[in-house]
Amino acid sequence: MIQKILASEVLTTKFVIKLILTFFFTILMAGIGYTITSIYFSNQYFYQTTQRLNAGIAKDLIKEKFVENHPLDSTGAVNKPLFSDIMNNMMAVNRAIEVYLLDAEGHVKYSVVLDHKVPDTQQLKIDLEPIHRFINSDGKEYVLGDDPKDLEKRTIFSAAKFNHQGYEAYMYIVLAGNDFLATRSDLFNGYLMHIGLGGSLLTLFFATALGIIAIWHLTKSLREIIFAAKRFQEGDLKYRIDNADQMDLANVATTYNDMADTILADIEKIKSIDKLRKELIANVSHDLRTPLAIIQGYTDTLHMKNTELSKEEQLGYLNVISSGSTRLAKLITQLFEYSKLESNQVRPEKEPFLISELANDIYRDYAILAMEKNIDLKLSMSDDIPLVFADISLVERAIQNLMDNAVKFTPENGKITINITTLTTHVEVMIKDTGPGIEKENQALIFERYKQTKAGQEKEGSGLGLAIVKKIMEIHNSHISVRNNPNEGTVFSFALPIHKPV
Repeated sequence: MIQKILASEVLTTKFVIKLILTFFFTILMAGIGYTITSIYFSNQYFYQTTQRLNAGIAKDLIKEKFVENHPLDSTGAVNKPLFSDIMNNMMAVNRAIEVYLLDAEGHVKYSVVLDHKVPDTQQLKIDLEPIHRFINSDGKEYVLGDDPKDLEKRTIFSAAKFNHQGYEAYMYIVLAGNDFLATRSDLFNGYLMHIGLGGSLLTLFFATALGIIAIWHLTKSLREIIFAAKRFQEGDLKYRIDNADQMDLANVATTYNDMADTILADIEKIKSIDKLRKELIANVSHDLRTPLAIIQGYTDTLHMKNTELSKEEQLGYLNVISSGSTRLAKLITQLFEYSKLESNQVRPEKEPFLISELANDIYRDYAILAMEKNIDLKLSMSDDIPLVFADISLVERAIQNLMDNAVKFTPENGKITINITTLTTHVEVMIKDTGPGIEKENQALIFERYKQTKAGQEKEGSGLGLAIVKKIMEIHNSHISVRNNPNEGTVFSFALPIHKPV
């Protein structure tokens, strides 16, 4: 268990560190974004609240202070003593505000916070559009106006219009002056530094700690999978993840188990193929050596005793050499044919054809061979055999191999029957002989390549012929079956699908 945990920790350390760093920086960026957003909306809330609460201050000032005394005389000149006294009193009570007197066009006529001796102050003009919007909404609309001290900036204000002896003017009160904003900014920033930074650090600490615990828990399944893969890599091919379908990463875990099963099956298959390959090489070497030895022996004899042999003996030797050559050529042909089928190099070219016509052709081809051995060869089928869908050349090859075996092992005065029968969805091809039959325990071996059985001293199988038939049937998604009783003959049969027109 300790080894399992240590291996999992080593394998997942880098991944977990990346997850933790990603989680940490995500929390950090989220905290920074939250802080910036909070500052922005806090300022907006402060400005809107301040303007809404002090919206009527300019109107109240006109109603209370300019009833008997007016800031403008009959010539339109500013009553500076009166205006200065009012401004100083208001700004003493609330140092955040700045009071300005504007003419009908928006020029600043007077304010105690400006130096009117400076030429720029005398030409200072405030945009009246926000003032009109503010007055029309009765101070209920959030509007930013020009800051007389810095026209590039916008600030909250209160404004009211008044008329005295034909002269129109505006009372314009900035509710958050530069000095106030500077002081507030310093205090607010300090507050954020102490409270915000401290809170952020604590949040980051606890969030990171919880994130590490959560990541460690969430990667438990991943560590199990990595450990299993490591065990598999080290050679423990039977190790599997327990309860894979109940894990957090159930799909990955079950996929790993299925993959491991597939790999193990492929490995076993490769081992089996390698074993069969070795057997095939040994058997092929043996079977090739026999006809080669015969050919070589009789050839050497002809060379050495050419003058001593009669023509009849020479002809006999040549017949033996010819027979050995034919056997050798047939064996090599079968070997190449089977190797192509085994390596899936043969692709069936399926087409509809009449199996009855193919059976008739094969019957005619083997009639002469059967007659030479005095074998009774019969073809049994009805006249309405339907079309089958298969590769005609491969099916012909399969039937020929079965017929070769039947002719070879059926004794004289025996009988071979080719029977074609229509089933529900298939057509069955059956070849029955009256040969010695095959022992029941050997029936499973006859379709293996180069597996030969014995009946007394006589060979019952040819090695590759039936193995080729089996492969051809597999290509057609069918199978070859055998049934018989010893000394009563053998029956081979297979079925092909009936062609269904589209």
